[in-house]
Amino acid sequence: MKKISKKHESSFRDPSGYVFYDGDILRRRILPIYFKQYKALSETGFFKTLSRKGLLVSHTLTSENENEIIITPEEIPFITYPYEWGFEQYKQAALLTLKIQKYALTKGFWLKDASAYNVTMYQGKPIFIDSLSFDFYEEGTPWRAYKQFITHFFGPLVLSKYFGSDMIKMMQSHIDGIPLQLISSMLPSKTKLSPTLQSNIHLLARLEGKHNDDYKGETKVSKLSLKALNTILDSLYDYIIKLQFKDATEWGDYYSKTNYDAQSFEAKKKLIKEWVLPLKAKRIIDVGGNDGTFARALDSDAHLIVTDIDVNAVDQNFKKAQAQTEDNMLAFVSDVLQPSPAIGFNNTERESLIERLEKYAPDVTMALALIHHITLSGNVPFDKSASFFASFSEHLIIEFPKREDSWVGSLLIRKREFINHFDFYNESHFEEEYKQYFVLEKKEIIVGTSRLLYYFKKK
Repeated sequence: MKKISKKHESSFRDPSGYVFYDGDILRRRILPIYFKQYKALSETGFFKTLSRKGLLVSHTLTSENENEIIITPEEIPFITYPYEWGFEQYKQAALLTLKIQKYALTKGFWLKDASAYNVTMYQGKPIFIDSLSFDFYEEGTPWRAYKQFITHFFGPLVLSKYFGSDMIKMMQSHIDGIPLQLISSMLPSKTKLSPTLQSNIHLLARLEGKHNDDYKGETKVSKLSLKALNTILDSLYDYIIKLQFKDATEWGDYYSKTNYDAQSFEAKKKLIKEWVLPLKAKRIIDVGGNDGTFARALDSDAHLIVTDIDVNAVDQNFKKAQAQTEDNMLAFVSDVLQPSPAIGFNNTERESLIERLEKYAPDVTMALALIHHITLSGNVPFDKSASFFASFSEHLIIEFPKREDSWVGSLLIRKREFINHFDFYNESHFEEEYKQYFVLEKKEIIVGTSRLLYYFKKK
């Protein structure tokens, strides 16, 4: 069967080239306008050095002629977007971009763009994924991607410092970066006393506004020495690396307030491991998996995805993965009641979470201590949550807290006069609805709890 070549929906903005699917293989086509830069970057060992340091995704040369150069990037199992990162992930992605810019300048190049979408999380850390984002350094010229770095990285991080992690989610509605004047207007007045914030946000926003008012079809290019540019980069790096996130979140210390004693906690780990390992899964996702405790308990070499709504839990998982050099762990922020939608031009530039999960096709999905929140906090009927999990799950390990469970009791009490509407929340109805999409393979009570563990296989 002939392979079908299909251009990636997100790859249309850069005239230098684009990403496309060659059958199931992702490749990048480089056009003649970028040949000079690509060959210089390749011949000097620029790409190889950054890839060896784990800063840039590696690639191999696939073919070359006078009309195109085709390269094949290293495969990344799952792409996450900036609005799905925890604060620490976002911070490290910003620092990565500055490191690459600093290194490029020492070799006579620089980043021609600094979009946060040029970075994703891979092997426990951020990695730069756009090999065509480099150009020759132009002596005395300001960094053309400077404003983009501020609106994509610096601004969201500073806003998060003052107003919490929801500021990162603003990148979902501002795919081209949070507008400078919006960032400046939101920050407290005291931030104007900070030389770094004053020069890189407030003054920049004011100059942009003045430029828009005075614009008469002319473009004025300022002069900036290499030394001055490095000073700006160092100032941004020093400020970002010291940024701290202090949001108190609901589930950041989840395992200190669970319904498990030590025995039941270990029994749950043991049971999950006994069910999952025989499946020899290569890809596993734990939806609502907090800091990754149960995913790690599998002791599996599979690629592990752990999502959670709580940014502190995600950051804990991310830091733990780095400290333990867990290349197979991917943590990101996701609200199961409101998964990331498809956004951008024609709603196809960035794929929805569901679309990405369907392509990822995990061998095993775990949903532990989650269904009662979906059903009782989110008012989602069992048939709808079953349909959701069936859309991407081959094997499903799901925990069901019965009505006697104290967490369930607490959630039901909050329903007040509507409590009777939730009489359907029971073991038999749960099984009936899930059996529309799955075959029930195993079911066991978690020792010492009022919780059941189910193993379903998709029909």
